[in-house]
Amino acid sequence: MTDRMPVTATYRLQLRGGVGFAEAEAILPYLRGLGISHLFLSPVQTAREGSTHGYDITDPTEVDPVLGGRTGFSRLAAAARAQGMGLILDVVPNHMAFDVATPWLADVMRHGEGSRFARHFDIDWGGGGLLLPMLEGDLAEALADAVVEEAPEGPMLRLGALVLPLAPGSAEGIGTGPEAMQRLHDAQHWRLRHWRSEERRLSHRRFFNVTQLIGVRVEEAQVFEDVHALIFELIAAGEVDGLRIDHVDGLADPAGYLAQLRGRVGDLPVWVEKILTGDEALRDWPVQGTTGYEAARAIAQVLTRAQGVAALDAVWRRATGFEGDFGQALAQAKQDVLGADLRAEVTALVGLACAALGDQDRAPLAAAVRALLAAFPRYRTYLDGGEAHPEDLALMAGTVEAAQVELVPALARLVTGPGADAGFRTRFQQVTGALTAKAHEDTAEFRFNRYLAANEVGSDPDEPAISANAFGAWFARRIVEAPEAMVLTSSHDTKRAEDARMRLVAMSHAPEDFAAVWEAAEALPGEGVAGNLRWYIVQAWLAVWEPGRADVPERLAEHVRKAMREAKEVTTHTEPDEAAEAAALGWTSALCAAWETPPAEVAVLHARGAVLSLAQMALKLMLPGVPDTYQGTEDGAFHLTDPDNRLPVDFASLAAGGPVTAFGQAKTALLRRMLALRADWPEVFAQGDVRVTGEAGGPLEVVRSRGGMGVRLGIDAEGQGEPVWSFDGGDAGNVAVWVEGGAG
Repeated sequence: MTDRMPVTATYRLQLRGGVGFAEAEAILPYLRGLGISHLFLSPVQTAREGSTHGYDITDPTEVDPVLGGRTGFSRLAAAARAQGMGLILDVVPNHMAFDVATPWLADVMRHGEGSRFARHFDIDWGGGGLLLPMLEGDLAEALADAVVEEAPEGPMLRLGALVLPLAPGSAEGIGTGPEAMQRLHDAQHWRLRHWRSEERRLSHRRFFNVTQLIGVRVEEAQVFEDVHALIFELIAAGEVDGLRIDHVDGLADPAGYLAQLRGRVGDLPVWVEKILTGDEALRDWPVQGTTGYEAARAIAQVLTRAQGVAALDAVWRRATGFEGDFGQALAQAKQDVLGADLRAEVTALVGLACAALGDQDRAPLAAAVRALLAAFPRYRTYLDGGEAHPEDLALMAGTVEAAQVELVPALARLVTGPGADAGFRTRFQQVTGALTAKAHEDTAEFRFNRYLAANEVGSDPDEPAISANAFGAWFARRIVEAPEAMVLTSSHDTKRAEDARMRLVAMSHAPEDFAAVWEAAEALPGEGVAGNLRWYIVQAWLAVWEPGRADVPERLAEHVRKAMREAKEVTTHTEPDEAAEAAALGWTSALCAAWETPPAEVAVLHARGAVLSLAQMALKLMLPGVPDTYQGTEDGAFHLTDPDNRLPVDFASLAAGGPVTAFGQAKTALLRRMLALRADWPEVFAQGDVRVTGEAGGPLEVVRSRGGMGVRLGIDAEGQGEPVWSFDGGDAGNVAVWVEGGAG
């Protein structure tokens, strides 16, 4: 064991965009005053120039100078320790930037398979070199103006703004002119292609459908050491107190990786970004748990009124003509994504299947690969060549039955064995996660627009609500199965910030009020804008609008454009339909202008949303594990999906005077009060019994108790004695917290 301070409450800070280590150091006293034990940082390693998020790492061995470098990080760590706090790092083992600015990749471009980093990246060298889909136009046109330049690391080929490493000796005596440049190009370990070629074939594994991020082979021992060298150095220096592992499902062997990591970091806390679907449980990995998306889902479900969703459903279908359920929308989205966004991944899998199965007609084999992928119901299985887990075998058996396509059973055997093919199995498991994320979260959830509160990371829009009893049973299991997991309600990846989401949950409490809001919106001219999209826009406006905030129209417009492109029905990121987008943005602008003074029913929904937001925070703080606060959400947070949720937070004002609204003040006070209770009575919140009574949406009561001490949370419920914290929203409802058996 170490003398490391226990992780009791984390605060997620998004670095970059003007926020570096010095800015993080300045807010430590404020965070400590809230009751935060650890600052949870987004990636700190050197990323692509101008990166807004840090997940496009170029050099994993260096602390990014943009943030303050190694010296700045050490100073932040020391300042945190002086406050009685620690630091948690976000680790990105799955991918790096597919960019010449990535030194390891630049070395691979220059030396090909002879580079010492050639095995660091997931590259298929069998197709004649590393394909670079980086051209905006024709290769011959690009080469016509190409020139060779000398650089300290060796000769480079410049094609306008694009500069690429050349193989040693390949430029000697090459001459000038288009023919010479073509010969020079053909002598390289890479091949330039138009960027649209990424849709058909790639030579590298990418992150989801992001060609600019290349997969890393961290399953190789030397690669593991090189990728984590800086992380291990920071841990050894006593400057890191925990790790969050990004996108663990993208790894070739998550279980093997985590076992190897645990062997190197000892008892250091480790959490994984893992999306659990339905009743899926986290595998028996040597980690503290997930980062908590499943908790956000359960909390939103128990605060939703099912009968209200049913009423909204009826209005939505009449207004839009939408038919079917989310499952049908997801099935179509999977087919669309497989045929476009992940077409290159399907091609790669078909090639692996052909190699494993022998001479096969590619067309039916490709159809079988698509069918197997589309029928798989989760992010992935965890088959690594050892003894198969019964859950994985059952999942694959169910997938084969659901697919009902010839050759699918043969493909499934390549995954489950006997006769499994390691190459096909690994890539299949990596692609199912990418497909689920792109089809479920980034496509179908922008098409099935009935009730956007349920359109979240890890959620199922077909299951927007659960009963109080079901929530109580889930809560009780969590005490046993996930006592150290993180619990979040907002993150950098959630589709809507927590308070924006609860305004949408309020629709299920007052569906007649939202119907009136929709009726007012329908009165606006909407030619060329589908009803389902307008239904989406009205909900997004309801979620994001704040009185006196001048940036709402611009932020909402940017979100609507992104939502349309994610839906991929009339416009996409790669092939935008400017006319369709202009029509939708015009309607959005008209809505914002017309509702500078909103319909009266909006106040009802917002007021109920405020009560539900406080109930959401209280439920999060009642759960076992580590409550995680996303930056700025101790105050009211009405943001939409990124980049909107990465807007700057005015920490100076929060530290000096706190939130300016009554709602924000109540939220901060609740966080501070309950974190103090958790610090005073850790055994109650960690191992205490739980009792949940009442109805979903309220009146609802949750009690945690242990050894004669207890904490009671009431949502629209009566309680005896003086609460230690309360919020009375009048007709909108109330939330209160009581303590028993000790000083409050």
